[in-house]
Amino acid sequence: MHPTKADSTVLLLAEGYTWAPRLLRRAGADAVRTRLTGRPAVLLHGREAVRFFYDEHHVLREGALPGPVLDTLFGRGAVHTLDGSEHRVRKQLFVSLLMPAGNVAALTDRFEAAWAAAVPGWAGRRVVLFDEAGTVLAQAVCDWVGLPVPADAAREIAEDCVAMVDGFATAGSRHWRARHARRRQEQALARAVLDIRGSGTHADGPFAPSHHHGVERSALTAVALHREADGTLLPPHTAAVELLNLIRPTVALAWYAAFAAHALHRDPAQRDRLRSEGFGYARAFAHEVRRFYPFVPFVGGLAARDLRFGEVAIPAGSLVLLDVYGHHHDPALWERPNRFDPGRFLGHEPDPAALIPQGGGDARTGHRCPGEDIALALLTVIARALAHLDFGVPEQDLAIPLHRIPTRPRSGFLMDDPHPSRSHAGPIAA
Repeated sequence: MHPTKADSTVLLLAEGYTWAPRLLRRAGADAVRTRLTGRPAVLLHGREAVRFFYDEHHVLREGALPGPVLDTLFGRGAVHTLDGSEHRVRKQLFVSLLMPAGNVAALTDRFEAAWAAAVPGWAGRRVVLFDEAGTVLAQAVCDWVGLPVPADAAREIAEDCVAMVDGFATAGSRHWRARHARRRQEQALARAVLDIRGSGTHADGPFAPSHHHGVERSALTAVALHREADGTLLPPHTAAVELLNLIRPTVALAWYAAFAAHALHRDPAQRDRLRSEGFGYARAFAHEVRRFYPFVPFVGGLAARDLRFGEVAIPAGSLVLLDVYGHHHDPALWERPNRFDPGRFLGHEPDPAALIPQGGGDARTGHRCPGEDIALALLTVIARALAHLDFGVPEQDLAIPLHRIPTRPRSGFLMDDPHPSRSHAGPIAA
């Protein structure tokens, strides 16, 4: 296969989520060479590509993420940028916090409580679900981390986290809002870390360490006192980055909340099934939302050495990109992929090389997100919570533009007079 001579950066900016699948379709292959920002790149697709990409002998993360992405989405020094033993030690911190079932349940419990407290305030009003869900998620995850905040501060934190996600893949005002939001939240979290270590003044920003929940068991304490492979504490800024890598992805589930509402609006029968069939159907619904709706377009790393994928040579240091959006809509992998159908996940968990909204490989040791269990649990609860709300859907722009990364329904999903359904009784996670 011959390399593509033209740089694809302009096409990527114009086509968004459809760029990768279109490039692969034009090449008629599961691997195609191109260039991005002047750098040689290879775009991969398919189950074997997932296994290839998440093998650390093949693809490295250090140096792969450009500065603008680090300064908005992930943060400098984040676990996403590490490889080898440094990555394994830092990753274990996240595994210990995000994967135990008790910790997952503790966060979903906090979300349910925050949601139940918020819903009465929506009655009789027109609300934007995307904004309200983000605020509830921020309040729940900050409490879970050990930094409980009042509702007004939770809204500000949610707005900053949304700005970080919304501005990482673009230039202009969205990007600069993202940078300012990250700087503001990192500074506040660094103060909280220093307070825990006893080497700074008490946190005076929106975050104040919670002794009510038992600081010694909090995620805040775990991150503040985490030691690296060489036995040193994380620099306060890096600790703040990693705390934000617990908070920001949780708030980002607001995108999936808006997508879930979009799915319920397009197919009202889904609401009835979520109400009548319980947790198993809600989990399948959550899987399908993560597959069907566009969030991550592709992921990237650097070739660790000279490689081959099939017939395609990949020189050491090249960008290696894995198509995610096209993977989730490939008819070779999914029956009727452009149909929203939670039934495809009923009674079984998905193949980890097929459903990859949060990466592939082993979440405990590799670069698959260890927060996937939390994301799935929270989205399951959100789906049931939405199904048990009654609300009007006013005229609005529910288009989901695929040229925009990240995208969502343009309106954020407007709801009129949302209030609990009379048919609902009992906890939404039951």
